[in-house]
Amino acid sequence: MLFGSLVDAIGHTPLVRLRTAAPGVEIYAKLELQNPFAMKDRVARNMLLEARRTGALREGAPIVESSSGTMALGVALVGTALGHPVHIVTDPRIDALTLAKLRALGCEVHVVRAMTSHGWQSARLEELERLMAGLPGAFWPQQYSNPDNPGAYRLLAEEILADLGPVDVLVGSVGSGGSLCGTATALRQTLPELRVVGVDSVGSVLFGQPDVPGRLQSGLGNSLLPKNLNRRVIDEVHWLNDREAFESAHALAREQQVFAGNTSGSVYRVLTHLAAHAEPGTRVVGILPDRGDRYVGTVHSEDFWAEKELSRLESRSAPVTVPLGQVVHSWSTASLRELPDEPRHLLFVESNTTGTGMLALSVARRLGFEPVLLTSAPERYAGLDEAGCEVIVCDTNSPAESRRTIQERFRREDLAGVTTTSDFYVPAVAELAAWLGMPGNPAEAVAVCRNKALLRERLREHGVAQPGFATLTDVAAVPAAVAAVGLPCVVKPADDSGSNNVLLCRTEEEAVAQAQKILGIRFNVRGLPTAGAVLIEEYVDAPEFSVEMFSWEGEARCVGITEKSVTGLPHFVEYRHVFPAALTPGEAAALEDAVRRAVLATGITLGATHTEVRLTAEGPMIIEINPRLAGGMIPELVQLATGTQLLDQQVRVAAGLPPEPVRAPARQAGIQFLLADREGSLAELAGADRAQDTPGVDRVVVTAGQGAQVRAPRNAYDRLGYVIAHADTYEQVTKILADAVGRTAVVLEGDDAREGHAQ
Repeated sequence: MLFGSLVDAIGHTPLVRLRTAAPGVEIYAKLELQNPFAMKDRVARNMLLEARRTGALREGAPIVESSSGTMALGVALVGTALGHPVHIVTDPRIDALTLAKLRALGCEVHVVRAMTSHGWQSARLEELERLMAGLPGAFWPQQYSNPDNPGAYRLLAEEILADLGPVDVLVGSVGSGGSLCGTATALRQTLPELRVVGVDSVGSVLFGQPDVPGRLQSGLGNSLLPKNLNRRVIDEVHWLNDREAFESAHALAREQQVFAGNTSGSVYRVLTHLAAHAEPGTRVVGILPDRGDRYVGTVHSEDFWAEKELSRLESRSAPVTVPLGQVVHSWSTASLRELPDEPRHLLFVESNTTGTGMLALSVARRLGFEPVLLTSAPERYAGLDEAGCEVIVCDTNSPAESRRTIQERFRREDLAGVTTTSDFYVPAVAELAAWLGMPGNPAEAVAVCRNKALLRERLREHGVAQPGFATLTDVAAVPAAVAAVGLPCVVKPADDSGSNNVLLCRTEEEAVAQAQKILGIRFNVRGLPTAGAVLIEEYVDAPEFSVEMFSWEGEARCVGITEKSVTGLPHFVEYRHVFPAALTPGEAAALEDAVRRAVLATGITLGATHTEVRLTAEGPMIIEINPRLAGGMIPELVQLATGTQLLDQQVRVAAGLPPEPVRAPARQAGIQFLLADREGSLAELAGADRAQDTPGVDRVVVTAGQGAQVRAPRNAYDRLGYVIAHADTYEQVTKILADAVGRTAVVLEGDDAREGHAQ
């Protein structure tokens, strides 16, 4: 197999079937020890490449890491290959072979001389902090807390599935929490019933045991509790003492011809035990991380055994089952299903400023999660103080800063998921969910939906009906685009929201001016860079609907169809929604089928999508797909009409919980927005109380305050409030909305009478 560099050669390790006496049981060893230096080569490659991609590691900046073994070798290999000075902080347990390799690679090795409060780990971390202070711009990979550590093992999981297909049991050692938790999380996306077994050492604190700093095993166990350890993905744990681990390494070499260290030996002992007691047809895979050459003076040395009096320790031939928390001294096992089910945090990266934004936070709390809002500007959100959530201020427009904030603040097992109700942050959430190993949509699928130019290309590839279009990044291309698409045409930005800067143009000159305006906008209302692209689209003069879909376990289910009413041209501001839309069964089926095909074409796999579509005489035409819940309070209409709380379902799937079934509509619901018909300073939005008294009205909300600058609507941000109502029929609900809105008046400063104006 040919690779362009040694870094590219990392991974692709052998999966070897082991000999076993258990009839009908298949047992395999994933030989991670066959990486160029060791298993942590994978981790180092992923962490360093991701740090360079996000800007956390600058070109040529120093890298500092704390390790006494394979992580040091991985960072040395990848870091030096990428042109970075590498500093390794280690302790006297480092073996001579590893030390020689590090120095041969050109690393600077710093050996601490004495344990501190939490053993060798704390001593190394204290030295690392001192080094970092003297190396401006240095990057610390932080294998114990960086989610790019477990994230590195997605590729290992893919290799297992590609080589072997489904497996029943996964066995792995636990140290930083990366290899077993990362592999298990990735495998469970396709193998939800996978049984995951962790292997630890006696005297390690990872699973509730007291710390014994003098334990001899390396490569597994810990004196600190790493943030990357997610005990929720592990079903049971086995502890082995030093003698049992070392003996098992000998047995692995003798029985399977794999010369390895104590960590691989420990996994082998548990692996063969589980295989011996498994049902015929069971397929068991163990991850073997460490080769034996580092341990010729310890694990494989008779003199070392005698010096440490290892033969005095008990050695069991089978584990004893103990309750979690009972102190153990030799091979024992406990179920991790006894872990307390404490509330977990659900992260929201920014939010809508109105509508579902604050509601989602309260929904998360009602469902048993601790909501946390990450925002760069908490003052943006009205009602945040009453939302009952933790607020963390950070630069949410910076991937590196968002990652750093989450990494420093949260343990992986304390997080339930990450989500948003803001259009602009759906791509960032998809990236963060993948980084954390949390439920989410593929980042590439979300990017396609958010960039309408990419969406148009994707739908064309899949033969989905849509308007004719042209994409341009230079205003000079407008005449040719207009000629190709025809007049009138719709000119809009590729990646904005809320009908912002969407305009119907009837002449080439209008199209040129609008394209020039859009291309001149470099940052959107949230300070994020725009795509710098304009779409010129065929104008489709047909009724508009939105189809609300919900994806789960590979299937996109239709929640319902919303009728949308739009203000007068040349702008496209939605002023009324009615759910469900008044359609014939054939029309509804055509809309649902077209949207399902479009959503599947994008690659969206999880949660809500809100697809805008025009129903022409030739059939449905897709206008855009939003990879999120519908805005405009449509989820509230769904709840009024069906009793289904769609926002609850979105929060549930973000946390890995299954959605509840959607009920059929039992009545009609609608919303009509309060709009001004001219420009000025708002003196009062009068009559809201009279509108509220209209029979059938559920609520009236005014969102614009006195003194606000208002205008005839050009985008969704020009809405001043809304009326929500329900009734038994379509005709009834639309009449209620019209009557209620008719009782309101938009009064501007300087109006002679107080009747005002409204649309």
